[in-house]
Order: sequence, then structure tokens, then C-alpha cells
Amino acid sequence: MSAVPPTWVLLRGLSRESGHWGRFPQELQAVLEAAHGGARLVMLDLPGNGSRYRETSPTQVPALVDRCREELAHLGVTGPVHLLAMSLGAMVAADWARRYPSELAGAVLINTSLRPFSPFYRRLLPMNYMTLMLLSLSKLGARQRESRVLAMTTRLLPDRDAVLDAWVAIHQRHPVRVLNIVRQLMAAVRYRASAARPGVPVLLLCSQADGLVDWRCSQAISRAWGAPLRLHTKAGHDLPLDDGPWVARAVVEWLRGLSAWTGLSA
Repeated sequence: MSAVPPTWVLLRGLSRESGHWGRFPQELQAVLEAAHGGARLVMLDLPGNGSRYRETSPTQVPALVDRCREELAHLGVTGPVHLLAMSLGAMVAADWARRYPSELAGAVLINTSLRPFSPFYRRLLPMNYMTLMLLSLSKLGARQRESRVLAMTTRLLPDRDAVLDAWVAIHQRHPVRVLNIVRQLMAAVRYRASAARPGVPVLLLCSQADGLVDWRCSQAISRAWGAPLRLHTKAGHDLPLDDGPWVARAVVEWLRGLSAWTGLSA
């Protein structure tokens, strides 16, 4: 009887949805297939984003966790699952790991920031506060607005026009309301993580060239929790989009280390 492949749940961040992963799910799937014989990938949208754009976003991270857990249950997904999440989604993953560790096998947190480990001016770099608000409230066309977000969050894309076309199509299909963007930003600003290390294995990935969140926020979490940290020196905030193969390899190397440690501890 063949073993059931592990389930990976992917979560995006502020105002972003499953479609914004681009090629990354296929890249992750291929690497997991080669290294571990496969995996089931489930892309969840936060309430207010993507297929759930008509819903109202909660203004608290724990409420986002609860809504995601409800969605997984609705899909018939049972744990423990691995979470891979970035930015606001990684805050959701961190809270999930703290409150419901038995539901998770591990969590990969990408380019996130958490109170109380970092000051506010590193958690969202000051130059971006006004930009984010103006983009949310502006009357710019979808292509202009998405182009500016792409410029803020990526550094290495070889096919920028193709990605921009895809993002404009996403916006037209699932337009995120300005109110939901504000409510998600409130959730991110309000959230305060536990200083105690979560009861599940955690890997932190970050980008040194991130123009949205200072990479030292991930470093601070790593030091506080004793969790491994991998640093990409050239990618922007959207690390999976900028260099998905690097992220996938980092995940597999981390899993390999966990397996070795489990074997030694048995």
C-alpha cells in the first residue's frame, strides 16, 4: 500500500491570491516529486482575496487563521500539513503554528516580520507606507497599479511583461476591495506573535534586496526561535516569483535535515 503524499498549503500575503504564485507551485511540486516522491499542493486564498474577494477580510490575524482552517476542512484536507507562506500569509502561518501545532508538520515563512522581534520601521519600510496607500486609493488603471506593485516586490524577473499581463487578468477576475486591503494591513500591523518558539519545525527564508520588509526581521525571528534562516542576496520581496527554484531547493534541503534529525533522535 503506497504512502499518502504530504500536503503543502500555500498562503500569499496582503491583497495577493493564489494566482500570484506564478510558476512556483509547479517548481515546488517538481522538486518535491524528485526528492520525496511527491506532495499534494493546496493553494488557499485569504478572505477578501482571490476566489474569496467578495468576503470581508478580518482585521485580526487569529481570525484569518480560523477562516483558513474552516476552508481546509471544507476542502476535506486533514492534517498534519506543511504550510508555506509569505508576508501577511506567514503571520497567519506563525499564529497557526502557535495555536494549533498538532495540525501542522512544519512551516516555511518567507519575507515576513513579527512583533515583538522587530521595530515598525523595519517591518514595513517607511518609504512604502504612502506608496501602498496611494496605490490602494488611486484612480490609476489596473495595469499601471500592478506595474508599480511588481516594481516594488520583484528584482529578478526575466519575463516581467508576461507576469504583468497575468496580474492584470487576476485583478480583472478577482478585484480586491480597497476596504479589504486596509483591513488586511490593520491585521498585519496589530499582530503580535508569541516570543516562545512554535511547537512545529520552522524554516525562515528572506531576501536581502527586499524593498518592502527589511530582511533583518526574518533574522530577528530566527534568533528568537532558534529556527534556521536562508538568505537570498538578490531577490525582492516576492522571493518565490523572483527565484522559485531557489525556494524549492531550500525547502527540500530543510526537509532532508529534519529527516536526518528525526532518524538520529529515534
